[in-house]
Amino acid sequence: MAENPTVKLGVLISGAGTNLQAIIDAILRGDLRAEIRLVISNRAGAQGLERARRHGIETMVIDHRKFTSREDFDRAILAALLDRSVELVALAGFMRLLSPVMLEAFPGRIMNIHNSLLPSFPGIHGPKEAIEYGVKIAGCTVFFVTAGVDVGPVIVQAAVPVLPGDDEQRLAARILLQEHRIFPHAIALFQQGRLEIQGRRVIIKGDSATPNSPPLVNPPVDRFEN
Repeated sequence: MAENPTVKLGVLISGAGTNLQAIIDAILRGDLRAEIRLVISNRAGAQGLERARRHGIETMVIDHRKFTSREDFDRAILAALLDRSVELVALAGFMRLLSPVMLEAFPGRIMNIHNSLLPSFPGIHGPKEAIEYGVKIAGCTVFFVTAGVDVGPVIVQAAVPVLPGDDEQRLAARILLQEHRIFPHAIALFQQGRLEIQGRRVIIKGDSATPNSPPLVNPPVDRFEN
C-alpha cells in the first residue's frame, strides 16, 4: 500500500519560532513527512525567520501594519502560500486573527497551537489564567482554526500538572515543551490522512487510546493512600 505523500507546509510566525523549530526537527528526524515551502512573519525581527533560514527554508516578511484591512493583509499571505502550492498552514506563534479570506481558502487546513486545554482559557494568557483560576491540570491544544478566538475543533491535547509555587513563566515553559511534541504529531496525523472533522469533533482514524490509558491526577492519589 502506497504511503501518503509528503505534505506541503506554510508556517506563519510572529516571534521566536520554537514551535517552528520543533516541526523542522521532526522532519529532520524522519518523524514527519513534510516540506516547509514558506515561513511568513508579520514582524521583520522575528527570531523564527533566522531559524528557517539556517535550514534553507524560504522566508518572507508581510508587515500587517502596511495594510488598511485584515482582509488585505490575509490576501497577501494567501497569494504567497498559493504560489508555493501550500496544502496545510501551521500557525506557530502567529499573533494575528485570520479573516474569512484565509479560512475559506484553507477550510480544515489551518492548524494552531494554544497553551491551554481548550476550550478553557482562550486568548493570549492561558498559563496565567490557569494559575489564577486555581486549576490543578493545565496543558496545550492543537486545533483546526475557524472563525472566532481559539474555538476550532480540537486535534491533540497534552496535560501538564500545575505545581506548588508555579508562576506564569514556569508553567508556560513546561507547557511549551509539550507544544513541541504535539504540534508535529498533529501535522503527521494530517499527512497520514487520519483526521476527519465531524462538526466540532476531530475523529482520528486508528486511534490507539484505550479505556486503560492512565489518567493524570494532580496531586497524585498515591500520596494519600495507605
